[in-house]
Amino acid sequence: MITEVTILSGKGGTGKTSLTASFAALAGRAVIADCDVDAADLHLVLSPAVRERHAFRAGTEACIVEDRCSGCGICYSACRFDALQGYEPADGGWKYRVDPWLCEGCGLCALLCPKSAVQLEQPVCGEWFISDTSFGPMVHARLHPGRENSGKLVAEVRRAARDIAGERDERLILSDGPPGIGCPVIASLSGASLAVAVCEPTVSGEHDLKRVAGLARHFGLPVFVVMNRADINREKAAEIRAAAEKEGAVWLGEIPFDPAVTRAQRKGLPVVQDGPRSAAGMAVREVWDMLSALLARQAPGAAPGCSPEAPQEKPERN
Repeated sequence: MITEVTILSGKGGTGKTSLTASFAALAGRAVIADCDVDAADLHLVLSPAVRERHAFRAGTEACIVEDRCSGCGICYSACRFDALQGYEPADGGWKYRVDPWLCEGCGLCALLCPKSAVQLEQPVCGEWFISDTSFGPMVHARLHPGRENSGKLVAEVRRAARDIAGERDERLILSDGPPGIGCPVIASLSGASLAVAVCEPTVSGEHDLKRVAGLARHFGLPVFVVMNRADINREKAAEIRAAAEKEGAVWLGEIPFDPAVTRAQRKGLPVVQDGPRSAAGMAVREVWDMLSALLARQAPGAAPGCSPEAPQEKPERN
């Protein structure tokens, strides 16, 4: 049975990518997926070597075949998005072409064109990759600027990660999810095993945690919480922990603010590798030990973290 751990946050910048990279380094064997396709940055820490490259196509986009266009202007008059532009070709006359940045792919121009000069195509909206890292295979992607359907691209990344896990008999997938609660987050959560929510000890951090935890519970997923930069506001951190546990979330641990994290990022390394004895490095290791102990306690076939007897204290370390 494959366990897919999705690391999320209510907003960007909470440290979920840094945590995912450290989890990958500590796991030993895992398939890694970067589902934050709109602003992917896990590759900056894990330095993947691209092995396969695939185009991602989605949506529809109109395209006018110049030789068929009679320049009648019916498409131009009908388009509500001002996506058609007239121009004079080199051989004279008058033609129309589509501005891909304005086209919504509604297909009205193709329906009305008397010469069948308008074709609807699936544009290339991005790329997704299968790469090798020091910690295992990684599936990641890049959405082209201005393109949509990032939820579909997230689904493609997760599908590829599951296929690799099945082929290599890997039991764990670590997914770096997008921030927020929108379509890409929903695509990264549906069908996962559990959600690890990374938050900060601030008023907005508490609000963001409630949103992302509520979304995870909507999909019936157990929620595990990690507090990053916990020492910048100890009082608020204690309030958020009490509220999270009251809502049934499992508290994994706290990570202090530590410049070692930034130093490791500049070197392209997880903090548990570059600064294993730093305050943040040791705290992340304890969080991973806690999560590993919880996963190991699950009975075969049970959803990770669903047991009400899941321990709330950090496991003893050897």
